[in-house]
Amino acid sequence: MGQYCVLVVDDEPIGREILAENLAVEGYLVVEAESGEAAWKLIDGTPERFDAILLDRMMPDMDGIEILRRVKNRSDMRHVPVIMQTGMTADTDVLEGLQAGAYYYLTKPFSGDTLLAIVAAATRDYRGHKELEDEVKRQGQILSCLAEARFVYRSPEEARSLAALLANVAPDPGRVALGLSELMLNAVEHGNLEIGYQQKSAFIESDSLSHEIERRLASPELGSRRAEVKIHRGESELVFQICDQGAGFNWASYLEMSPERAFDTHGRGIAMSRLISFDRLEYRGRGNEVEAIISL
Repeated sequence: MGQYCVLVVDDEPIGREILAENLAVEGYLVVEAESGEAAWKLIDGTPERFDAILLDRMMPDMDGIEILRRVKNRSDMRHVPVIMQTGMTADTDVLEGLQAGAYYYLTKPFSGDTLLAIVAAATRDYRGHKELEDEVKRQGQILSCLAEARFVYRSPEEARSLAALLANVAPDPGRVALGLSELMLNAVEHGNLEIGYQQKSAFIESDSLSHEIERRLASPELGSRRAEVKIHRGESELVFQICDQGAGFNWASYLEMSPERAFDTHGRGIAMSRLISFDRLEYRGRGNEVEAIISL
């Protein structure tokens, strides 16, 4: 899909230059802005240009939180990842950014490896979201009259393709596709294939997640498991029910973006689904069944 473009916003010239050099060496196309006002002019003028925004929180003319809020208020940029770089690591400060939509964080001072890991996670997630939205548009609203349905699936590829199709059941498929895909992928990766949170972090860091998923899918015990998605359309609600055959998990701690996970390379899917895609998210029992609900 071409080169990733990252907007680097920092009023400190040396810091901005170091960030830009680190990213450029890894093949990113870097655009620099020396102030909040300059950054907003670039964002407002060419919103489709950027795959990620690396944003300094503290700037004299327009701070990072204000830019973040403006970005997230634009429907054409709601999924563009904003990575907040800050020395303010108190939970209240991080929570303010999370609530405004900064799901990716870097704590000053940070290493070049940490910078690249977070930017890679953010751009990877964003391109995945864009590909999903494009697939939804190709599918078209062919399922808008569906009232009841049940599907089973096994792999991440099946989950993504099925989510792109089933999003068309909803009045706003583009809004629903991201959240539905995240929940269906969780049912495979964390549910049926039993990949824990810390394990996934390690697999992402070693670039071995895809290989590990294939290995587990090939095992007799885990590979025979299936996830299921049911759809029910009532007079006032559209309900997606997603189940897996795993042991469940402590779902309550993932409904909100936690400051403790803000610096990780993953772990945002459930909170983003709840905030962006659905009107309600309700887990059942031990956590291997979830209902995602849209008000009609």
